Amino acid sequence: MVSDDYPYAQTTAEISVQVRPIYESEHSEPDGGEWVWSYEIEIRNDGTRQVQLRDRTWVITDALGKRQHVHGPGVVGEQPVLGAGDVFHYSSFCPLGTPSGFMEGFYTFVDDEGAPFDVIVPAFALDMPGAAGRLN
Repeated sequence: MVSDDYPYAQTTAEISVQVRPIYESEHSEPDGGEWVWSYEIEIRNDGTRQVQLRDRTWVITDALGKRQHVHGPGVVGEQPVLGAGDVFHYSSFCPLGTPSGFMEGFYTFVDDEGAPFDVIVPAFALDMPGAAGRLN
């Protein structure tokens, strides 16, 4: 469910992912060609089975169409286990070489029987405040 707090949301296999990007002007250096965003993510298990987030995969695209692929274990050094109804929050950041872009990706989870499945992270815009928001 999209809300003002989390304007981007997607549910896959009973796992809800909500995202809120925030432009970090105090960490950005536009004169040096670097713009920084933080993003807050809420992951909620709306199902009845216990699941564990094992890996993340991101595709980060800047305003010039340059793509960066990021893959690794867990999120922010954790591989959280979510029981039915559990919620996990985390924050991270993304620097870009352009004043706008977007991120999209997925998490790989395993269920309580060890079967892997992917959960989509909705594409979200990285746009400076006041810029026309669009997913490129």
